[in-house]
Amino acid sequence: MNTSRPTFTSVITVAIPVSNQDRAKALLEQLGFESRIDAELQPDFRWIELALPGADTTLSLVRAGGELQAGIDTGIRLATPDARAAHARLQALGLNVGELLDWESAPLMFEFRDPDGNRFYVTQQV
Repeated sequence: MNTSRPTFTSVITVAIPVSNQDRAKALLEQLGFESRIDAELQPDFRWIELALPGADTTLSLVRAGGELQAGIDTGIRLATPDARAAHARLQALGLNVGELLDWESAPLMFEFRDPDGNRFYVTQQV
């Protein structure tokens, strides 16, 4: 039996490299995220954190460049109560939205890419 304390207790933020922090922030706010931090921590180093209402984990929008390139597979899975409506909304926003997968053995799901090509996943949860 493992009686030691865990090394980590939570995930606080996931960084996403973006070429335009203002554009990325505006998109996430359109999707229901709230700004938690938006500050220039050092000259030419802006840190932006957004989260869904009531969520502890944030998404940090960091400026891409050098070894930190945009256009990544974030691995982030977002939950929605209505995948069909979310799919249509993201298409209406002009995002690159993948096929809505409707399998008998799994909830509705799809992927989309932000303007930088960063990939996100959406799964219906009711």
